[in-house]
Amino acid sequence: MLRRSRAEPKLATTPRSTLLPMLFAAIAGGLSLFSFAPFNAWPLQFPLLAFVFYQVGMDTSVRRASWIGWAFGFGWSVAGMHWLYIAITRFGGLPAPLGVIAIALLGAGMGIFASLGLGAAAWLRRRWSLPVPAFLLLVLPACWGLSEWLRGWVFTGFPWASSGYAHVASPLAGFAPLLGVYGLGVLVAVCGACLTMLTQRARWPALGLFAVILAAGFGLQQINWTHPQGGLLSVRLLQGNVAQDEKFDQAHISQALSLYKSLLTVAPADLIATPETAIVLFPQQLPDGYLDSLKSYAQSTGSAMLVGMPLADGPDDIANSIAGIDARGLHYRFDKHHLVPFGEFVPTGFRWFVNLMSIPLGDFRRGATGQAPFAVKDQFVLPNVCYEDVFGEEIAYNLRSSGTPATMLLNASNLAWYGQSVAIPQHLQISRMRAIETGRPMLRSTNTGATAVIDPHGKVLAALPYDQMGVLTARVQGMSGSTPFIRWGNLMFLALSAMALLAAWWRGRSR
Repeated sequence: MLRRSRAEPKLATTPRSTLLPMLFAAIAGGLSLFSFAPFNAWPLQFPLLAFVFYQVGMDTSVRRASWIGWAFGFGWSVAGMHWLYIAITRFGGLPAPLGVIAIALLGAGMGIFASLGLGAAAWLRRRWSLPVPAFLLLVLPACWGLSEWLRGWVFTGFPWASSGYAHVASPLAGFAPLLGVYGLGVLVAVCGACLTMLTQRARWPALGLFAVILAAGFGLQQINWTHPQGGLLSVRLLQGNVAQDEKFDQAHISQALSLYKSLLTVAPADLIATPETAIVLFPQQLPDGYLDSLKSYAQSTGSAMLVGMPLADGPDDIANSIAGIDARGLHYRFDKHHLVPFGEFVPTGFRWFVNLMSIPLGDFRRGATGQAPFAVKDQFVLPNVCYEDVFGEEIAYNLRSSGTPATMLLNASNLAWYGQSVAIPQHLQISRMRAIETGRPMLRSTNTGATAVIDPHGKVLAALPYDQMGVLTARVQGMSGSTPFIRWGNLMFLALSAMALLAAWWRGRSR
């Protein structure tokens, strides 16, 4: 157990078995699922991290800390991303045993990042001869946050279920416009470390720090980082609820085309948006007059449309795009930049795995990093496609680098791949974080859910029921101005982590 001394607390160094702590760590990681939507038990993250930090703190062994961290990351990833099994088996055609193996391998790979974080923390503790408070409150949180950041960009990144996403409705959300989701991850880890410190004599200062962090987050939530621009925009967000096994079936494509043409033209609005690949055909493959009829409707009603459809500049130059149609016709396009490995592009050396599945339109061209928004009256709408909105730093870069920064964001998605799973509410939670980070409303038009309107503080103002066809109408106020996260992206989070490590190094040196 953690050994306490009035002069200087230390951690026990007795060699211990690793297998049982690894099992408990994997279970703790799996339980993290309940901290995210739709369960929203965000306080659960604090004791879970406290438990793992306690296990790591019981021994100075870097090897042991790395294995415990891996087990925790494995459980966290498998629980948070298990819904991928539905896509690769039900729709990708992969046999069920191979699907289980694929999800386990994904969890094993994602667990490496947590292993690196906790292993690096244990290594720094030994190298710098750190006392317990500096190790728990400075080094472990910084390394945990950096491990999540690495998971967000190494091998194109997969930051789904990063710890900060659970806190869109907690006091910690106040820090999101400053530090982004990874900065929230550091603060979550600090709060967990404060609970671990209850085993030390410095328990009351640790509890005080816990309270200060939550109070500061609540206070920051009262700040409006952005301000209204222009007038209200009337929007209609379409949810076609087209079954995924019918979406690319030739027998049902014409039915989907008729459905979306009807939904697009049934009533006017300043902006009408469809889900990702609502139209699965290229423009030249569409029935004669299809796009012309949309243009005519836009001309007669003053409506503007953002329509999800593939666009091609050549036989092997295909983009997963959002087409902008107004009185001038199809003159705007946003090409998805951050593509999904195995679903939208084939990683080098993995063609054999993709060939095992039957996913159409599986090799797209990557869009540009910075793309212009779509002008609608006096507002500027910046699309992002499907899980692109999980990369907040890319959206922030687009906003700060654009000559005409967007005043609202639009996510067009198709999560029918994942059935009735937690993927839908989790993705809504991610979009809420993007709204908080940027201080802008987020519109969501999806095939099966969650179609929603989110205000600049991350609150869901309106939403359609999942797995039902419908149209969500709303009036939305665009916002201008920059949050610190828009200006600096992840630099402030990285600076916070660097300062924590520098403070720990100085504490160790001063001993």
